[in-house]
Amino acid sequence: MMFFVIFVYLNFKRMNDIDAIQAELRKFNQERDWDQFHNGKDLAVAISIEAGELLEAFLWKSPEDAKVEKVREELADVLNFAFQMADRYGLNIKEIMLAKIRKNAEKYPVDKAKGSAKKYNEF
Repeated sequence: MMFFVIFVYLNFKRMNDIDAIQAELRKFNQERDWDQFHNGKDLAVAISIEAGELLEAFLWKSPEDAKVEKVREELADVLNFAFQMADRYGLNIKEIMLAKIRKNAEKYPVDKAKGSAKKYNEF
């Protein structure tokens, strides 16, 4: 039994932060039988709704006047559903994020994009 406990602990320690978050979300949803509601479409809708609530934190304010706690809560909701969507489709968050950064680096080379808000097709 002790070997099993040590094995589980060591595996958890090796688990990266993203995997740990996804495991907690999976457990949370399974305990409540919510997986039935978390299909791709509904997760995308939830992300959009939560992103709207994040925008609300800035409505009629300068960016500096937004309440950080509200931003924190709504951003967590957006990330929660985004992580669940990645999990649902078997996507590795680290891999897809790094691939997107590389793709954006090609579209927005430093020599053209630095200090500019132009879209890549406007250079």
